[in-house]
Amino acid sequence: MNIRLTKRFTYETAHVLHGYDGLCKNVHGHSYKLYVTVLGKPKDDSNHVKNGMVIDFKDLKKIVKEEIINVFDHGIVLNRNSNHLELGRAIEQYSERVIFVDYQPTCENMVIHFARLIGSRLPADTKLYSIKLYETETSYAEWVSSDND
Repeated sequence: MNIRLTKRFTYETAHVLHGYDGLCKNVHGHSYKLYVTVLGKPKDDSNHVKNGMVIDFKDLKKIVKEEIINVFDHGIVLNRNSNHLELGRAIEQYSERVIFVDYQPTCENMVIHFARLIGSRLPADTKLYSIKLYETETSYAEWVSSDND
């Protein structure tokens, strides 16, 4: 039987939306909550150290920390293809976490980016099922594998 496992992560990140017609055109930050759900069959091998597990939560945590948290936490995300490139270069003089991306750093685009990063690191027998990225307490973007097959 397939089982879904979910692990929640939290981190702080700033961003700015180039060309946006509202307040998010200004540099601002969020306390993000990231829910990563994987799908797979628990190991059925009494001699295996991970018997009964789809993936060790510790292993999932390591992947997400290396790909997302250690990169984005307390950083600022900027679209390198906008006039924010100059802003980012100036900030780099004072901060080591300026993250330049090739997209508008919306919650929607970040969740797509994260799905690619995490999905590429999972074991072959474990599938990324979904990702929810809460930008605020009441707003989130969700990526679901079945919508993207």
